[in-house]
Amino acid sequence: MATESKNKEEQRRELNGVTYFDRGRLTGRDGAEYDRYAIQTHFIEVGEDQAEVVRKYVLPLYQEGDVLAFGAKVMAMCTGNVRAKEQVHPGFWAKVLSRHASETKAGIGMHDAHKLQLAIDMVGAPKVVFASVASAVTKLFGKKGVFYEIVGPGVAGIDGFYYRSSFDRYKDLALINNENPVELCDELEKKTGVPVVLMDANDIDQNQLGKCSDFPLTDDQIQDALKDNPSGQGGELTPLILIRPVRA
Repeated sequence: MATESKNKEEQRRELNGVTYFDRGRLTGRDGAEYDRYAIQTHFIEVGEDQAEVVRKYVLPLYQEGDVLAFGAKVMAMCTGNVRAKEQVHPGFWAKVLSRHASETKAGIGMHDAHKLQLAIDMVGAPKVVFASVASAVTKLFGKKGVFYEIVGPGVAGIDGFYYRSSFDRYKDLALINNENPVELCDELEKKTGVPVVLMDANDIDQNQLGKCSDFPLTDDQIQDALKDNPSGQGGELTPLILIRPVRA
């Protein structure tokens, strides 16, 4: 832990009133190189203007050719695509099935009855029950992830109700990925001039939800630039990653 803290302090930079962390340079599969800067923000609350967030924290560091990976959790907060725990009322299937679910490495899984009820609210009880049974059977043969394959990316993208979160706010709040990520990225680029890709990232996966129509990097290049999850986890408050392609 001490070494980790030391590394973070060594990465820490300040410029034009903005604090960020230099995550270093990576080389992609095609030989392209990228510098990545994790930008620290305040805790973004529900209803804040995502364009204003970019203007405040990204534009002071932005250089021509840079692109921005915007965290899906923050976008959900900005657009109000959230559900409070008190709004979710676990029913019969949520209570029964959650007893047999397990916690994932990325966060709280469907063993939380509130999160499972939210999944039922989104896709219906029949699909969730079928996915739960199929998941239990296929796990016996070593296959994982079947539950989320069946219920779809909307349910897989639910985040929150996480009792181990660094932020109390997320312990009683669920965030749901937006259904119109391309439109949100296009709008954000139009307002700020910064090409944007919306990412749902953790230590296991770097899920690309959508990017603006003229985003200059390919999907593979985006994955290469973010493969080590430069946004980090926990209480760093670094949901914005400025990607700077290195020019030859």
